[in-house]
This record gives sequence, C-alpha cells and structure tokens, in this order.
Amino acid sequence: MRLPVVLGLLASLILGLAGCGFQLRGSYTLPYESLYVAIPDYSVIGAGFKRAIRSTGSTRLVQAADLAQATFQPTAELRQPVILSLSSAGRVREKRLSYRYSFRIVDAKGRDLILPTTIDLFRDISYADSDVLAKTQEEDLLWRDMENDLVQQLMRRIATTQPTFPQDEE
Repeated sequence: MRLPVVLGLLASLILGLAGCGFQLRGSYTLPYESLYVAIPDYSVIGAGFKRAIRSTGSTRLVQAADLAQATFQPTAELRQPVILSLSSAGRVREKRLSYRYSFRIVDAKGRDLILPTTIDLFRDISYADSDVLAKTQEEDLLWRDMENDLVQQLMRRIATTQPTFPQDEE
C-alpha cells in the first residue's frame, strides 16, 4: 500500500517541477552580428564582458568601432560604500556597498540602438573593528562578486533588449 502512494507522490512532484517552467539559464544570444566593446582589456568588467560575449558564439568582437554593427559604450561607473548604521560609540556597524554602472549601445553613426541604461547593485555587510582584516577581505570578495554579477546582468539586458536599428537616410 505504501509503494503506490510513494510512487504517486514522486510522479506528482516530477510533473509539478516539469510544469512550473523551470529551465536552466543556458547561453545568451545577442542581437548583433558584430560588437565593439569600448572598455579596456585590463578592466575586470571589460575582460569578463568580452569573455562572456565570446562564449555566445553568435556575436563577433571587432577591434574598431567602424567595423562593428554596434558599439558598447560605458557612460558611468560608481563604486561607493555607504554607512548604514553606527554603534552607540559612533563606530561603523553596517555598510552597504553600492555599485552603479551605466552604458549605451550605438551604431556606427553614433545613433542609439539601446538608450542609456543603468544597473544598480547593492550588498550589505556587517562591520566590526575587532575583525578589520577579515572584514576588508570580505568587502573585496563582495566587490568581485558584484563585478561578476554585473557582467551577467549586462549580458541578460543586451540579450533581452530588442534594439531599434535606424533606417539610413539617403
């Protein structure tokens, strides 16, 4: 009697999971044949973003903006730690790491394909004066995590945004 009940529950669980729409992320397909990324290679964001674009296989990175169908241009980058709370002695108790990154994508003539867009990332961290070295390392780790998250969000935003290609005037 227990075996049919267990099999029934297992089957309903499998059907429920299959029907919920869950799907692995997979790879991204960017809507451009060729892309110029105006970020230096020595930048962590630039290196990670270019690596992610190469892994798509559908978009070719070019070395000059005039050879590309589109150009990715960063417009602003701001990293800022913000104090959230202080102890009764006036020492920092909690901080918020704030990372704001703005970009736009233009065609060869400088016309916007994707309007200027901003991505905001936040991480909260507790702070203790007794663990300065450990908290500094944790903060560095969170900044790196935010950089990786930014690259993934850039890829998602670009892959899901349908650019409007302006008609050439003759």
